[in-house]
Formats: sequence, structure tokens, C-alpha cells
Amino acid sequence: MNLRADLLDVRRLRLLHELSRRGTLAEVAEALHQSPSSVSQALTQLEREVGVPLLEKAGRRVRLTPAAEILVDHTAVILQRLELAASEVATQDHRASGTVRVAVFQSAASAFMPQMLTELAARHPRLRVTMSQREPEQALYETWMREFDLVVAEEYPGHAARLYPDLDREPLTTDLLRLAVPPSGDPWSSVRSVADAADLPWTMEPAGTASRHWAEQLCRQAGFEPDVRFETDDLEAQIALIESGNAVAILPDLMRVRRRPDVRVVDVDPRRRSVFTATRSAIAGTPAIRACREALASVVPEHLSVE
Repeated sequence: MNLRADLLDVRRLRLLHELSRRGTLAEVAEALHQSPSSVSQALTQLEREVGVPLLEKAGRRVRLTPAAEILVDHTAVILQRLELAASEVATQDHRASGTVRVAVFQSAASAFMPQMLTELAARHPRLRVTMSQREPEQALYETWMREFDLVVAEEYPGHAARLYPDLDREPLTTDLLRLAVPPSGDPWSSVRSVADAADLPWTMEPAGTASRHWAEQLCRQAGFEPDVRFETDDLEAQIALIESGNAVAILPDLMRVRRRPDVRVVDVDPRRRSVFTATRSAIAGTPAIRACREALASVVPEHLSVE
């Protein structure tokens, strides 16, 4: 093999790197807004440049050869260095500019983002921020995959979020998780603990989410399996169900920042949920990321972070 390193195309190397993480050509194509055929053609061209097979059939899928794995390891370093180079260039300006793609979970989106965006518009008019609502587990992965630049994520007590290499994490705040019940009337008025809600209808987020798992464990520790009649990831919908006298739920205090729902809350656990930001280490020092983190920290209500 007589391979010239200067003939390797970084864009094609990135496709191979994406394939190693995502698993299928279709997922790579969707993530990079290309067609599967164009991704396949680019990888075929990369094989010609390298001079050895990079992919092999594995049923209906493809898997990387040992040579491809070597290239992927080096490509990860190259991509990180390129992002770091762009970051260091950006820091020379000392002004926050460009676009920052932020992923955030629902209660943090409603509690923090409106005021944060107002702060940034006033202080950093050259900075453009986009926001997408994501479950924290998904958002951390997508930030690691360079689909977002900054994520606002959460950790429930006893449930650590997955750690990804090269993600820089900073604590933002904490908040209590409380049992929310309709404000008055039977059978709601007698609820003073989770155990008191054993025979009541519940609303929870979909199965598989950290919040659902934590709420179910809280009920099981109280000696019962919750009757989850209403499943939704929209916490405003959950609040509407509680306010209307149809269910109870575990709600984070972040949902009480923008407005006070017409519900009665019951303390159930002294432990607090942790809220943090994460970004890739290569861009953590850029003026844009620093500006976003500083703006977020400035809009957190003081009472939330009390331990």
C-alpha cells in the first residue's frame, strides 16, 4: 500500500467516523442531510484512496474493518483538533458571535430560556442562539456528536447521566421534586405523602425517561405500583390534568418559576435534582459558549440553588 496522507479527504473521513458511532448508512445520511447513496459513494471513494477495504457486509448492515477502526481513531483526533483550532481563532475576537445550538429539556426551557435569550440579545447582539427541546439523555449524546453546541441537562437523585468523553460539564442549579395534587376536594385533600396517593390516578412522562423511572421508584418504595393513566412528556399537560382534578404527579420546582400552577405540593424527598450544562471541551472557552453559560447562570432564581 502506498497511501499519501495528503490525499485523504477530511469530509469522507468524517463520514466513516459518523458511521462508527451511528451504525448505519441511513442514520449517517439523515444526520448530515445527505442521501444514503451519496454517503456510500463517498466511502467507496475513501476505500480507493486508502487502498484497503474499510467496510464489510454483516447481514443487512455493514461493519468497519480493522483498518477502518484505525482511521476512525485518528479521525476523532483530527476533528477535535479542527474544532479546537476554530475555537482558538474565535477567542481572538473576544466578542460573542456566530450561532450556538442549544438543546434543553422542557422545564428548563420554560424556566430559563426566555429570560436568557433576552439577556443575550441585549449584551451580545452578534450572537445567534437556536433552541431545541430534547430529553437530556438524547441531548448529551447529540452534543457529543456535534449536533448541538450546548446542552442544559438534568440528573435525578441516584441516577447519574451518562458520561461522554470530551464533554465539559458545569453545574447550573438544583431543584426539589414534589408531589403535586389538585388544590382541594376529595380524595385529594387527604394526601400528605406519596403513600397516600397509592389508589389515585397518576400522570407521568413516557417509560424509559429518567423522570419516569425516578417517580416509579418513589412509588414502589412507598409500597405500591402507580396507576399511570395519563402518559405525556408535556409537563404543562400534566399540570392541566392536576389542576382539573384528574391526576397527581411528581413535578420539579422549575415548573413553578414562570407561574404558580393551581396545585398543592407535598414534599416527598429531601434530595434535589441537579441541573447542569455540557459542551465539548474544544469549544468550552469560546466567547459564544461562555456568554451563554453566564447568561444562564444570571437568570437562575436564587431559591432554586439552595441545598
